[in-house]
Amino acid sequence: MIKKTRVAPRNGLIAALDIGTSKICCFIARIAEDGRPSIAGIGHQISRGVRNGAIIDMEQAELALRTTVHAAEQMAGDTIQDVVINLSGGYPASQTIGVEVPISGREVADHDLHRVLMQGAQVQGAVDRRLIHSIPVSYSIDGSKGIRDPRGMFAEKLGVDMHVVTAAAGAVKNLTTCVARCHLEPRAIVVSPYAAGLASLVDDEMDLGVTVIDMGAGTTSLAVFFDGHVVYTDSVPIGGGHVTNDIARGLSTPLAHAERIKTLYGNCIATPADEREIIHVPQVGEEETGIANQIPRSILIGIVQPRLEETFELVRSRLESSGFDKIAGRRVVLTGGASQLSGVRELAALVLDKQVRMGRPIRVHGLADATGGPAFATGAGLLTFALEGESQQPRSARGSEAHASGFLGRIGLWLKENF
Repeated sequence: MIKKTRVAPRNGLIAALDIGTSKICCFIARIAEDGRPSIAGIGHQISRGVRNGAIIDMEQAELALRTTVHAAEQMAGDTIQDVVINLSGGYPASQTIGVEVPISGREVADHDLHRVLMQGAQVQGAVDRRLIHSIPVSYSIDGSKGIRDPRGMFAEKLGVDMHVVTAAAGAVKNLTTCVARCHLEPRAIVVSPYAAGLASLVDDEMDLGVTVIDMGAGTTSLAVFFDGHVVYTDSVPIGGGHVTNDIARGLSTPLAHAERIKTLYGNCIATPADEREIIHVPQVGEEETGIANQIPRSILIGIVQPRLEETFELVRSRLESSGFDKIAGRRVVLTGGASQLSGVRELAALVLDKQVRMGRPIRVHGLADATGGPAFATGAGLLTFALEGESQQPRSARGSEAHASGFLGRIGLWLKENF
């Protein structure tokens, strides 16, 4: 497939903003000698005003964003003007579309590729949906599919299969408006599982077929990679926060204590020793901290396990109904903060009947141990996209159309494309 072009960042910096339900994270990076991002500054803040990946309180979300970005800028010793942001809400949906343009038997050139990609990107969906990605998956020459790079070939018709990802227009507008209110320009929007895959997958996994499952606090999203490209994305509205809520309701304990109990004692797989291990559970509304229920750990696992089983069963059904289950192969990579719960890997392997591994950012230099785990894969992947991904979003302002200003310029471009 055509090699991705690297985009030269302004003032030598690239910035990524991971806006999640439980945390907001800002990465600022410079380009290392090997071409990979090297972290210069990190800001990390509890998320406010966000639920299930979507903005629900503009003021609170803006304040959290400003605080996060300011901390990253102070650490980097520089300011940023634009950022690449993630999208985990807005019900992202993907489809594959085919587009063909006439070439009239001549040699395929760069402007032909640009023309067919632009035509694919302009396919109109529903009015209430916004185009997020239009990614060329494979090209075809006169109906012969599987062409990696058609340039230099002769053909009557040039076709392309494009993976198109759309999301609810309102959710996208709220997200970009919130970022713009922080005096930042959203340079690109990337769906979370795509970014997590860019950060944590090795090249062989991308080529042979793999499913990335990004387990956040509000949503669990998935992306299927094959032949070096993302070919399918989807999400289910269940995440780690739902497990915490289940614990808080089931054990009548405050949310903060429920999160602590989940982190310290939670597991997805039951063991015989669970009956003998006793957990102290503070009660809602009790002023005295000494008043707490004592329950066996098996009750906690009886709350955690069904919710995560449901999550993976929903992921499995989405994969099967999409038709990409076979293409995805038997490989699964888990990312996101909720994937760090004990036993998640084993439960995923059991429910999905696939080989499962934990994904960590591998394409970014300078991440500390605290920020180098699965919870920060999306943020790291946004940096990789900032360098390599813009070639996958054809815009009329780029390429040959950038020079087609004025009436004569447009006539010259039309003649060049058609003769």
